[in-house]
Amino acid sequence: MHSTPRRMRRGCAAVAAASLLLAPALAGSAYAAPSAQGQNVFAAPVPPPSPDGSAEFRQLTPAVAAQLDAAIREVMRETKVPGVVAGLWAPGKGSYVKAFGVADKETGAPMKTDVHQRIGSETKTFTVTALLRLVDQGKLGLDDPIGKYINGVPNGDRITLRELAGMRSGLFNYSEDDDFDKALESGPNRVFTPQQLLDYSFKHPVQFAPGEKFEYSNTNLILLGLVIEKVTGRPLHDVIRQDVLEPAGLRHTVFPTDAAFPEPHAQGYTDESVSGEIVNATDWNPSWAWAAGAMISDLQDLRSWARTLATGTLLTPKTQAERLKTVTIGIPGAGYGLGIFDIQGWLGHNGSLPGYEVLAVYLPQAQATMVLLLNTDVLHDGQEPSTLFGEAVTRIVTPGHVYPGHKPSPPKHD
Repeated sequence: MHSTPRRMRRGCAAVAAASLLLAPALAGSAYAAPSAQGQNVFAAPVPPPSPDGSAEFRQLTPAVAAQLDAAIREVMRETKVPGVVAGLWAPGKGSYVKAFGVADKETGAPMKTDVHQRIGSETKTFTVTALLRLVDQGKLGLDDPIGKYINGVPNGDRITLRELAGMRSGLFNYSEDDDFDKALESGPNRVFTPQQLLDYSFKHPVQFAPGEKFEYSNTNLILLGLVIEKVTGRPLHDVIRQDVLEPAGLRHTVFPTDAAFPEPHAQGYTDESVSGEIVNATDWNPSWAWAAGAMISDLQDLRSWARTLATGTLLTPKTQAERLKTVTIGIPGAGYGLGIFDIQGWLGHNGSLPGYEVLAVYLPQAQATMVLLLNTDVLHDGQEPSTLFGEAVTRIVTPGHVYPGHKPSPPKHD
């Protein structure tokens, strides 16, 4: 399978390497498995935070920081990840913010904590939030069929917006199409339109009946982006900027309309599909990911966003409750809601696309946030490197909530 589009397929959620994006498009590229019975199983609501989080998150003492340093460096050695930025914050427990390795392998420039980062499938959290704000405004309903807004969608009279946001539509993932692979690999700077992406999907039969099971598909987010544009009458990047980023107070997060990449940023490294050679993907155009994975952010904005996303600051309590109803994805302690996952109590998303990976999650019980930025998306033994770092960090600071809690198996399409 070609490496370039594989990233967004994998990219959904970190545990996703087990058949998840959740491998996100955690470039959010994503593969996810249904429950054993193939039914929709909803998890209980997230428990309220403990009074002081004392049982949930270790004090970030110098000794614990030294453990984190050693664990991160060990994973870097094992995975050969060039550079990592790690951030941990918890009220009353302190903070840990540190950069490791290099931002540029040619010059040896060090990784820094203020880099901008392509965030892959973390974009999905912003797109779905924009959709849910329209729900709160009464401009659309989660159980509206997609056919009400977009013509020509297979099963369009049956697939709901809720099923699209929750990855239960049954629509084929365009980034798994062979012709898409070839088109993207022939020119990583090529500009794709949303309709072109849908065309790659719609030539395939639907994979299952709407709502039958969970299966990560970037096609779902392209459709939701088009719904947002139709209902608002504005381009998606404007809606996200005005209706999500500005209200959330995020000043270093952008939805690019080209390959522009704000400074400072690290160089991003991916593996070439045929030879396996490591290549620089920094300036590849993310148009092929659009509403599913094109955005850019930084450490502090992702820190803020992880909390906003998990606590529902921009939504009504009713709509946030709908968002957090998760469907099991075949992995113990893991579920997916509406553009958000719950992995061992950590709420958020991961992201992966050529050259970069992120993980931005929030643990309500401890009011704690973890953000990881990597300047590569090259798998290690079939696993997302961001997942390996997340596991190493949480084994130290939240042993009761280890992310993702098990060793995932390689993606089935890799």
